[in-house]
Amino acid sequence: MHFKTDGGVTAPLGFAAMGVHAGIKKEKADMAIIKSHVPAVAAGTFTTNVVKAAPVLFDQKQIYENDFAQVIVCNSGVANACTGKEGMDYCEQTAKMVSENLYIDENEVLVTSTGVIGQQLPMDKIEAGIQMLGLTLDSSEDGGHMAAEAIMTTDTKPKEVAYEFRVAGKQCKIGGMCKGSGMIHPNMCTMLSFLTTDVKISKELLYEALSDSVKDSYNMISVDGDTSTNDTVLILANGLAENKEITEKDEDYDEFVNALHAVNVELSKMIAGDGEGATALFEVKVRNADTKENAVKLAKSVVSSSLTKAAICGHDANWGRIMCALGYAGVDFDPEKIDIVFTSKAGQIIIVENGVATDYSEDKATEILSEDAVTVTCDMKMGDAKATAWGCDLTHEYVSINADYRS
Repeated sequence: MHFKTDGGVTAPLGFAAMGVHAGIKKEKADMAIIKSHVPAVAAGTFTTNVVKAAPVLFDQKQIYENDFAQVIVCNSGVANACTGKEGMDYCEQTAKMVSENLYIDENEVLVTSTGVIGQQLPMDKIEAGIQMLGLTLDSSEDGGHMAAEAIMTTDTKPKEVAYEFRVAGKQCKIGGMCKGSGMIHPNMCTMLSFLTTDVKISKELLYEALSDSVKDSYNMISVDGDTSTNDTVLILANGLAENKEITEKDEDYDEFVNALHAVNVELSKMIAGDGEGATALFEVKVRNADTKENAVKLAKSVVSSSLTKAAICGHDANWGRIMCALGYAGVDFDPEKIDIVFTSKAGQIIIVENGVATDYSEDKATEILSEDAVTVTCDMKMGDAKATAWGCDLTHEYVSINADYRS
């Protein structure tokens, strides 16, 4: 069993964090560090975009070639993407600066960036930020919270969560923080997610657990259909809970996997609900599909539909747009068997039954769709496979934000 607890990345034993204003952005905090007190087993998953930012390539190499990592450093405001050899050199310089200031091996530093594509990092400000962070790292809940604030770009709120659970009689915790609001789409949806845990686990199983969880969490969210150059999920496991090391897929592994997935799903929903300009979290549940693969395709198709997202914004029960999105998902099904249900805190209403509109109340449907979290359930009546995807409504504000993002 896993239970929600206070805090974020500093909730597990042996982690400190902090966020500061280094001057990369005009006024907001723009640099963060997460540090394990000891070298930690590390795993990561990265964007599938062919255009990969320098820090993505750098971290892939760091994780694949080294057994441990101890620090994650992140800057906000400049993505360090499409920056050539200079951008890669800056990643190496950043790792060296962290190594010298925090007295750790530079091969155990993971470097991440988020922000505007095509600009070079202001290394004088990066260095100043690292120096400030090295002096102010904090193991309290405040340290984690300030780090979560410092990695935001167009996010309207910091995103962090923590859970506790037990492995082999030992209390363990896992915490996480993430950022993401625009340029978010399934396939490592610009989003960054950093996870920490005091569990002792092998590198192989840590990577497998993370990779499996990503499929049904971050890869099931979409804000605008744009897969970023910088998408990264990193996890550090420092083993300070002193549990018997998880080296096989037993009950202990299952406990860890369940807690990890709870954190990832909650962070994913925070990203989706805080999509640029969004007023509502839009959840799509596909039930009774013939295969898991088809359930995923159907859910993603609906949650990514611009017309459906616009209807959610307008609190309009335009179910025809949902049927249309199901229809072009690339899945063969019988339209005359479909049920569609709208649900929110305001209640539940069956909109479509066996492919035909019910005699529903438009007023009640509007009331349900006016809440800040709305769920559409599509019953395919084909089998027992299911999938859930998360997104948000599409508003005028989304266009306004992205029309002048660089200015």
